[in-house]
Amino acid sequence: MRLRTFISTLLIASILTIFTLQTHAQTTVPAHHSYVMKLDRWGNTTYQSLELDEQDGKISGHIDRDPFVGVRKDDTYLFTATAADKTIYNYHAKITSDGLRGTADFPDSNHPQVRVQHTFSANRIPDRISKVPHTHRYVPTSYSNTFSPDRQPVLTIWSGDTVQTKTVDSGGVDEHGATVALYGNPQTGPFYVADADVGDVLAIHIKSLRLNRDYADSLDMIVHKAQTTRLASRSTELGQAVRWKLDLKNGLASPDKAGEKLKNFNVPVKPMLGGLAVAPGNGMPAISTGDAGNFGGNMDFNEVVEGNTIYLAVNQPGALLYLGDAHALQGDGETSQYALETSMAVEFSVEVIKHKQIAMPRVVSPTHIMTLGQAGSLDEALKLATSGMTQWLAEDYGLNLSESAQILGSSMEYRVVNLAGRSVGLAAKLNKSLLKNIPMKVK
Repeated sequence: MRLRTFISTLLIASILTIFTLQTHAQTTVPAHHSYVMKLDRWGNTTYQSLELDEQDGKISGHIDRDPFVGVRKDDTYLFTATAADKTIYNYHAKITSDGLRGTADFPDSNHPQVRVQHTFSANRIPDRISKVPHTHRYVPTSYSNTFSPDRQPVLTIWSGDTVQTKTVDSGGVDEHGATVALYGNPQTGPFYVADADVGDVLAIHIKSLRLNRDYADSLDMIVHKAQTTRLASRSTELGQAVRWKLDLKNGLASPDKAGEKLKNFNVPVKPMLGGLAVAPGNGMPAISTGDAGNFGGNMDFNEVVEGNTIYLAVNQPGALLYLGDAHALQGDGETSQYALETSMAVEFSVEVIKHKQIAMPRVVSPTHIMTLGQAGSLDEALKLATSGMTQWLAEDYGLNLSESAQILGSSMEYRVVNLAGRSVGLAAKLNKSLLKNIPMKVK
């Protein structure tokens, strides 16, 4: 009996082991992949984020915020996404070495009962090696003269990561004096922030801005927006190039060939980035690096400096962050048309704030909070900056409009930011110390 019991027990154990092994063999570890999808609709490109989970031949995930389910058949994914309004979108994707390629079956935008075929591709986003923030060193090999969602990202980074890179000046000249890019504010980037998506906010922390050459270029100009008729009649000879010497050791700038009255004139440098932007949203064309808007752009705000944080609304998957147009120094408004244009070594980090809406760029310094209005006139820019500040006080401090008006009326500061571009900029500022006794809703 003992022998029979032992054999029976051994046999049962063997059967259970085989069953367990078979079960494990049939159950795969779930895989997660992230993609950026490029959809072609009648010759127009739309970008979307695609998050896909796969296990045992079944797939699920989200395209932007629309959930989908489907299956894998060999090297093909078949899946259906359902929008919030219950609209159905069908996808047939071939799996390739670097992503997906396929067709999408959508309802006609004008005739919902009619289905239309569109082509798409999806590039795989590299997996994050570690959740520990990483420092990347990127040496630019090309530069962009547009803020565009179509330019290939130069580097993939994640929230918390730091980037060390450099910029050229607005004329495309690098730290060695060589022309390496086309004039017109060429930008470094874009940097693809893998965990940033439409509807988020990207915080850019400026950790270091360092001059890397001993000269800058400017003009003896007064921009037309700052001229009266009489001043304009006296300014016909202005617009000549001015070379500035940069004393890197002592942090001073002075005109290189100054006349007698300016021979001892020098000013402390305050390195800044004139250009900082994310890509504009779907449906918008690529935007010149000379222009600005709610995406940032050629803001020329002399508070985009080391130690400050700039907040931009994300309009595309990955945000696509650009930076450039470095200035050794710039007065309010960039009234000389060109500031002290130079090249620069830059270090910044990024932080993704999920599911937050802001209407315009924000800047935070150790002492102030600032909203930046950019428009075709100072009147409109003033309105945007003021509106943006009331939104901020409502969202973060819970203040109603009456309470905000009392704070603005007693304590608001305004700065003319930019007069040199097609659009102009104006900043609204509040000293943070004035708000210290008002509890914040958002920490």
